[in-house]
Amino acid sequence: MKSPIKRVWHWHFLTFVILFSLAASLWVATKKIDYTWRWNRIPQYFFYNAETLLHAPLDGQVLTIDAGGGTAKIVFQGEDGTQKIFKVDSESLRVDTGEDLFEGDTLGSTSEWKAGPLMTGLLMTLWLSAAASFIGLIIGLISGLCRVSNNLTLRSLSTFYVELIRGTPLLVQIFIFYFFLGTVLDIGRVVAGISALAIFAGAYVAEIIRAGIQSIPKGQTEAARSLGMTATQNMIYIVLPQAFKRVLPPLAGQFISLIKDSSLVSVIAITDLTKSGREVITSTFATFEIWFTVALLYLLLTSILSQLISWIERRLAISD
Repeated sequence: MKSPIKRVWHWHFLTFVILFSLAASLWVATKKIDYTWRWNRIPQYFFYNAETLLHAPLDGQVLTIDAGGGTAKIVFQGEDGTQKIFKVDSESLRVDTGEDLFEGDTLGSTSEWKAGPLMTGLLMTLWLSAAASFIGLIIGLISGLCRVSNNLTLRSLSTFYVELIRGTPLLVQIFIFYFFLGTVLDIGRVVAGISALAIFAGAYVAEIIRAGIQSIPKGQTEAARSLGMTATQNMIYIVLPQAFKRVLPPLAGQFISLIKDSSLVSVIAITDLTKSGREVITSTFATFEIWFTVALLYLLLTSILSQLISWIERRLAISD
């Protein structure tokens, strides 16, 4: 009898051949484009070493210089008798002990690592997605419960909300939140962007929650009532825990889509990953490298979330 590895090795080989062919085709296609690739410029848009020049604040003299450990300590005395201490990188030192200086003369420079535009945009995208996902989950849970409520008003309002949000484009909703509600309520663009994303996601989460609740057999509810549990207790302790396991995959898909949809907030001047990429392209004209990098970053975010949800699913499956 063949082992499982021997039975599937040819399928692994076929997968490798297909992926290799796609990579080779992409490489051949890039060779046909009259374009100079500059991948070596990409790292500086994540982190870069920023240099800051230090200047003499007024006319005066350099009293002492203590250089050691890569840093030079300069004791500067102005004409008014005041003394100030400056620390610069030893390699950037441009003055000597006892030298007379005029206001604005360069003493040296300091350097420190700072986040580049792509890293700043990535962090903003993470913040927008996380905040909108959390708020959207709460809105969706409440709306989903209202969708299955016996109260006609709650059911009607939640249905109107779901149909209204799902029936209009997210881009239009972002514009409405920013230009109309942002003006009326005096809220910033980041709050407007998060609110639009959260309310948009909440409508889809509400339908996912509703479907999950209705998928639980009615016998579960009847058994809970026979034990003397109230409707609220039944929903909290019996129905929702089971429904959560069933709706976890579609919820993951919705939140993954939300990460990608967050790129639309760039239209209201929020410097997320997409807008940061456009700004870098404007100044460098490295179109292909930046967009490939931005796409890879979105793929990385969604892959991490997908793996996290898969881990949660496996953990929950243990209790079944």
